[in-house]
Amino acid sequence: MTRARDVASILTAASTLSTDAEATAAASAAASSAVSTHNTAANGHVGRGNTASRPGSPAVGDLYFDTTLDKLIQYTSTGWSQIAPVPNAPTSVSASAGVGSATISFTAPTNVTVSSYTVTSSPENITASGASSPITVTGLTAGTAYTFTVTALGSNGTSVASSASNSITPTATVAVSYLVVAGGGSGGSHNAGGGGAGGLRSTITATGGGGSLESALTLSIGSSYTVTVGAGGTGATDAKGTNGSNSVFSTITSTGGGAGGSGSGSGGSTGENGGSGGGGGGGGAPGSGTVNQGYAGGSVTAAAPHGSGQGGGGAGAAGTTFPQGGNDRAGTDGGVGVAVSITGSSVFYAGGGGGASYSSTQGLGGNGGGAAGTFDSQNNGTANTGGGGGARNRQNGPGGNGGSGIVILRYPSSRTLSAGAGLTTGVLNQSVGGSERYTTFTSGTGTVSWS
Repeated sequence: MTRARDVASILTAASTLSTDAEATAAASAAASSAVSTHNTAANGHVGRGNTASRPGSPAVGDLYFDTTLDKLIQYTSTGWSQIAPVPNAPTSVSASAGVGSATISFTAPTNVTVSSYTVTSSPENITASGASSPITVTGLTAGTAYTFTVTALGSNGTSVASSASNSITPTATVAVSYLVVAGGGSGGSHNAGGGGAGGLRSTITATGGGGSLESALTLSIGSSYTVTVGAGGTGATDAKGTNGSNSVFSTITSTGGGAGGSGSGSGGSTGENGGSGGGGGGGGAPGSGTVNQGYAGGSVTAAAPHGSGQGGGGAGAAGTTFPQGGNDRAGTDGGVGVAVSITGSSVFYAGGGGGASYSSTQGLGGNGGGAAGTFDSQNNGTANTGGGGGARNRQNGPGGNGGSGIVILRYPSSRTLSAGAGLTTGVLNQSVGGSERYTTFTSGTGTVSWS
């Protein structure tokens, strides 16, 4: 008995041994029967052909390859419909780093309609979804290198993942509180108005001009941010002075104080607008302050005489109203500044300069570096306070210069500030309160960064 006959006996129902020819015939018939049974409508395999040759009585779930459409179709309760493939994988995946985040751009597949995309990070498998490119992934760990893949979701399933993006490393952040005071305006000369204080913006104490407390800035470790300390305005002889210069930290700008007007000429001149407004000279109208930074110069409530000047506005209050104390020939006081404790001690900044008169009464400077008005001398605002310059009664010389501004930054003690060229620091990385430190900038312009 041969091995072939043994196999044939197993494949056939014969109870006797089969010949080799019999075994071959039986095996062929069995295979044909198996294929024929599998390839029936009952098993969902209807076949292929053109549109006209589709089965006339299909059952739900039957498949048919339509050679006219060159598509695989399936019979559903509503008729024949194309079976859509899953989307191809997105391509050209590119990542850019953010602050604890990354933005992922990619080219969408075009073989089918895509309803959404999912980005997945490596490591950590952090995901984010969106309807189109780009998609931002948040919650990433600063200092960790990541790559990203993208999948596309269609009506028939999800694509395979794209190739990985380039590697990026999200940046860490630091919360920075600030005091930014601009340079004060100068006082006028000749029965003049006092200079307005520089605008004041702060996260530690309510901002100037009655503004609310501002929020600290969230900045990126290792990035550079601009700092500018504004200079005070310069006084002129027998004339209105000049405004102070703006101070800047990153996106925060404080406006320079307005110059005090001069009494030279009929009726006197108006004080300039600024962070705080300059006082009017010789009875002229005061300048206005900037919203949330400072107040206007002293107001005029009566026909002010030619020989009197109003005080400049401060960050905490307007210059004193004319006439002051019943004296219609007095220079009025500058407005008070604002007390800020960013260094751990409460210090007043941005007081207005006092007005001047040809009487014996000159206006006082506002608390916060504002200079008093004088009869015949130049009285400057205090440096690094943004105080307004004092007015001068006589036309023999210039009014007082405005005090220069200041920028003070406060941040966690775990971080160190580095200052670039062009900036003068008063105190660098000084500890305050144990968990924080601060740096003061007293002049110049440049950049700062944290590590």
